[in-house]
Amino acid sequence: MISLKENTKNLSILIAFFSATGNTKKISNVIQKKLHDSNILVTMLDITSYASRKEEILLNQYDAVVFGFPIYSMRAPRVCREWLETLDGKGMKCSVFFTYGGFGKDPAHYFIKKLLEKQNFKLVSTAEFLGAHTFNRSGWKAVIDRPNQSDFEVAQDYVMKTVRRFLGDDLNELGEFEKPMYDVSQFDQAEKYRFSLITKLPTKDSKNCSMCGLCEKLCPVNAMNMQKGIADNRCIACFRCIVNCPDGILHTNDLSDSWDKKLKMHKMTKEEVDNLKSKIYL
Repeated sequence: MISLKENTKNLSILIAFFSATGNTKKISNVIQKKLHDSNILVTMLDITSYASRKEEILLNQYDAVVFGFPIYSMRAPRVCREWLETLDGKGMKCSVFFTYGGFGKDPAHYFIKKLLEKQNFKLVSTAEFLGAHTFNRSGWKAVIDRPNQSDFEVAQDYVMKTVRRFLGDDLNELGEFEKPMYDVSQFDQAEKYRFSLITKLPTKDSKNCSMCGLCEKLCPVNAMNMQKGIADNRCIACFRCIVNCPDGILHTNDLSDSWDKKLKMHKMTKEEVDNLKSKIYL
């Protein structure tokens, strides 16, 4: 019997990911290592920066692609969805994994499948991985220590099951996801929910700024102004500027008061959120 490693000898896979706070990148790195150990050629493409999403991608160089996105307001971020709409899969097999902070993840799989099919990709699998919530930076306490080793082990299993589908060894097809009860326009409105909580966009709260310019350089949507020390209304609340500020002086308003309200809204305890498991969908 030919081993999986022998089958994958000349397989080339692109991993394209968006990672503002590092969760999606951590999972991408685990997937990259597992693919590399399986004798697969891997190319990493970080599309978090504004400039990277403007570069042309020659998909015909690859046999398949793995997309990695966080979940913002129950879907892949709008900037990621808009980027996907510039691609033509031409029948290429692909997979998608999401990272999320414990809430509102289910519609994401349904919507990404519809979008990728529209762009002529063949989606063979999806997965979801727990990752510390973005708003933990402003007072929440959702899955603080994730992703962890248990999530990484699921990621390793996910990528090898996905490779079998890329190769055609697994002839099963990805099933349909349950259609959400709300329409797209209602989910568009839900995206604004982030800003019902964030009343203060990322702002410099001290004059002790080294003026390194990272906040402006790294902003995925060119919303941060280094000189003014504040983001404008293009901000998507990804907190990349806050996470990467070497001086630690960028902040939003304190969201601590909304944490208990969030738990009550989802009828969950903190322990239940922290004990959620990463999942694979095949």
